[in-house]
Amino acid sequence: MNKPRTGKLSIVATPLGNWGDITLRGIETLKNADVVVCEELRQGSALLKRLGVEKKELLLVNEHTERTQANEIILRLARGQNLALISDCGTPVFSDPGHYIIDQVILAGFEVTPVPGPSSLMAALSVLEFEPRQFIYAGYLPRRPEERQKALVRLKSLRTTIVIMDTPYRLGSILSDLAKIFGKGQRITLACDLTKPSEKIYRGAVARVSEQIAQKKAEFILIVHPPAERASAAD
Repeated sequence: MNKPRTGKLSIVATPLGNWGDITLRGIETLKNADVVVCEELRQGSALLKRLGVEKKELLLVNEHTERTQANEIILRLARGQNLALISDCGTPVFSDPGHYIIDQVILAGFEVTPVPGPSSLMAALSVLEFEPRQFIYAGYLPRRPEERQKALVRLKSLRTTIVIMDTPYRLGSILSDLAKIFGKGQRITLACDLTKPSEKIYRGAVARVSEQIAQKKAEFILIVHPPAERASAAD
């Protein structure tokens, strides 16, 4: 007797800003999916249209709906449907909804497979002038300045490469706190608006980079260099 067909959940990376960065496998997976799971329906629909994926059912999953939608996703997989999870851009789940759904899908016995592609994290690491043999992904720091500074003190004690992400409007505050905790001469790489026409990568002491960006707001990845790469004074 044939075993009933079950679906799988694919985690699909989508372009950060340059549409040419989508992989062939990524497009094929989205076209073959019965349902595309996305953070925002309008954003998801526009992204699929831009990639030439038409007339696709969308399922909304964000920080407010993730737990309630998990059962719906499992039921669809049990019926044999294939689902693709995307974020607004880049590789899903990093600082985006999806962890709970993946956990529940795995617990239910269904396959979860990555469809790799654009990643702001890996893109920023790939242009460093030194080899990051190991690094700490610190993600988003606390919003309150006092808590953020305490977090930076803990990170400094690790004495390794540190990767920080956050919202564009907190860039200036983070650089200011970084100079206070690590010193103005701390060397950093700041990758802004990766793959977009406005892409800019700043390198050097945190004090100098802060002067260069002024009040600029941009999507960013901030890499704090390890002790061997640190300067004792501003460039």
